[in-house]
Amino acid sequence: MIREATLADTRDLTQLMSVLGYPTETSSMRQRMSDIFNREDYQTFVYERNEKVVGMIGMTFHVAYHTDAPHVRVIAFVVDQEFQGEGIGRKLMEETEAWARTKHAKTIILNSGNRQERKSAHHVYEHFGFEGRATGFYKKL
Repeated sequence: MIREATLADTRDLTQLMSVLGYPTETSSMRQRMSDIFNREDYQTFVYERNEKVVGMIGMTFHVAYHTDAPHVRVIAFVVDQEFQGEGIGRKLMEETEAWARTKHAKTIILNSGNRQERKSAHHVYEHFGFEGRATGFYKKL
């Protein structure tokens, strides 16, 4: 079942962040989700099975300087390893596309690291119709 995330999902979301490669504490995740839930241009969907969240996708809506076409940026997208390959990711992405259409977005963007362990995820994104076209640069402050 796909639904909007709630604060009650925090423990499961914390575990999914570790699967994604970003281990965190439940208290930190709870604060992040509280902040996100207070923003109108953010949306988080979860996939629940047997009362446990086993997948999630989090996104934000953006207008741009360089184009008239607004977009949705996927910030976090993960399915628990035990449930990968069952179509959960596709269902979450379809829900994201539907939400993006309600916001009149013209594009969905997501970033993924260039690490070797992310190569299989890149194939999934390509299977979903994404194409790799950009390189990201980051600077810590």
